[in-house]
Amino acid sequence: MITLSATLSRVKPSPTIAVSTKARELKEAGRDVIGLGAGEPDFDTPENIREAAKRAIDEGKTRYTAPDGIPELKKAICAKFKRDNGLDYTPAQVSVGTGGKQILYNALMATLNPGDEVVIPAPYWVSYPDMVLLAGGKPVFVEAGMDTAYKITADQLEAAITPKTKWFIFNSPSNPTGAGYTWDELKALTDVLLRHPHVLVMTDDMYEHLVFGDYEFCTPAEVEPKLYDRTLTCNGVSKAYAMTGWRIGYAAGPEQIIKAMGKIQSQSTSNPCSISQWAAVEALNGTQDFIPKHNEIFQRRRDLVVSMLNDAEGIECPMPEGAFYVYPSIAGCIGKTAPSGTKITDDEVFATELLEAKGVAVVFGAAFGLSPNFRVSYATSDEALKEACTRIQDFCKSLT
Repeated sequence: MITLSATLSRVKPSPTIAVSTKARELKEAGRDVIGLGAGEPDFDTPENIREAAKRAIDEGKTRYTAPDGIPELKKAICAKFKRDNGLDYTPAQVSVGTGGKQILYNALMATLNPGDEVVIPAPYWVSYPDMVLLAGGKPVFVEAGMDTAYKITADQLEAAITPKTKWFIFNSPSNPTGAGYTWDELKALTDVLLRHPHVLVMTDDMYEHLVFGDYEFCTPAEVEPKLYDRTLTCNGVSKAYAMTGWRIGYAAGPEQIIKAMGKIQSQSTSNPCSISQWAAVEALNGTQDFIPKHNEIFQRRRDLVVSMLNDAEGIECPMPEGAFYVYPSIAGCIGKTAPSGTKITDDEVFATELLEAKGVAVVFGAAFGLSPNFRVSYATSDEALKEACTRIQDFCKSLT
């Protein structure tokens, strides 16, 4: 008889991956399904990055590298942080992993002990709590609803911190809401953190470059330099550079934590793909002119989706500052009955009925820690978005 690790009982499979898998299975079975669950751009990786990868292959750069990244990529990351965020790091303060998820996981595994608490604003990316649990820590959630534009306040953060708090995880612009903190809003949070020197700060800046209108991105160590020595600033090339499948994430921060992360990686995956690393060097060092072009398209799609969802009965959809998600409330649909006869008791039932009735796959809000909501990724074509939102409108109209 096979006995599995008790650690597995603490975690669940990723709901976002589950939704994308379900949508793909239904399509393969012949159903007309529009998937709005995947969090990845629909653009091709830019040509200059693809060409850099081809050169690396032709030049034989296909062997093992240093476990936590090649020197050239670490140098490019240091230059990126200086250029974009005004932050000075040395290569010894940088770790490169197989995607942003591994970077976050390595940091938590390297630092958490049983009983350590990690403060996580909700709604949150689905993997944060499970990674904390896998590392033996305890997630502490701070809920931010539409009344605060899905952003926590300084008072809420203050109330959540205890002597057991080890980390504060910060994500802006946010997955799943797209909410972005302004400089002043973030300064209010960093002022709280200054009063609690035992708390480390982990930033997930993956959507840094995906911002719209007058919104300007900022990150904690940039806003409050006094937090520099206890902040791990995490990022990657997946979203802004349309490189989700290349799997390159990175972080810069205290050398003690970076070394510990490298130790874990050396005994797990070892180095990220060598070809992907050389592609990432070009992504960070090369032209950035495609980013505003992509953002123009994303902003158009955001405006379309927000407008159409707000026209759906029972749905309220705020306008996000960045990323490529919206996080509408379905409070007006709760308690109604679907054409199948099923009562809409929560957002998971809503998402299930929407998929069955109209072939639109979304991720239910409970997966992100705030209900009743659902997440839409608008990183797909305008045509697909228009059709999906029309189907959502029809579904909501059919509820009685």
